Amino acid sequence: MSSQFDPALAVTLYKPHQTIRKAQGAMRIHEGWACHQALLPDGRRQIITLYLPGDICDPRWFIGSQEPKEVLALTAIKASLISNRLIDGSDFERREFWQALAVTERRQQRWLLTLGRRSAGERIAYLFLEVYERMRRAGFAYGQQCAFNLTQTEIADLTGLTSVHVNRTIQAMRARGQVVLDGRWLRIPDPDLLRAVAALRSDDVVE
Repeated sequence: MSSQFDPALAVTLYKPHQTIRKAQGAMRIHEGWACHQALLPDGRRQIITLYLPGDICDPRWFIGSQEPKEVLALTAIKASLISNRLIDGSDFERREFWQALAVTERRQQRWLLTLGRRSAGERIAYLFLEVYERMRRAGFAYGQQCAFNLTQTEIADLTGLTSVHVNRTIQAMRARGQVVLDGRWLRIPDPDLLRAVAALRSDDVVE
C-alpha cells in the first residue's frame, strides 16, 4: 500500500513515545514507526505488532477488534485518520481494507512461528528482512539499505530475547558480514544469505 502523503487528508502528528488510543480512530502512517505493545504486571514488555510507513494502524479496529487497544509511537509520527469509508466506500477502498487486514494476519502468523521455533539469530535475521521488505514496498529503501529505527531494547521486546542476547547476536551477524548497522540505518549486503540465516525457504514470502 502506498505511503505517499496526501495533503488533502487531515494530518495528525505524534511525538516519540506518545500513546495513540483506539478511540482516536485508525490511521495511515505516512512517516515514522509505531508499535502495539503488551505489558506484564512487573513491567516486562512484548512488542506484538510493528507499524511502518504505509501501514494502516490498525485495520482490525474497523471490525470491532478489542486489540490492540493502544499504540505507542516509537518515533515522531505523521499520520492521517481514516474513517469507516475504507469499508463503506468504493470497491478500491474496500479491497484496500481487506488487503491490509489479510497482511496483518499473515504477519501475526509468521511471527508466531518465529517466536515459537526460530533461534535468536533466526529471529533477528527475519526481523531485518521483514523491515527492509516493508520499507522497500513503501518506497523508503535505497538499494539494499533502509532506515532502522529500533533500539536493541526494542528488538529484544519484539523477538522475546534479552538485550544482552540481542547485542551478542547482532555483533556476530556483523562480524560474518550478514548485516551492516550504521546508526539508524540497516544494510543487507546479501539478502539470500540473510534468508538462509533466518531459516526461510526459497518460496517463503516476507512482507
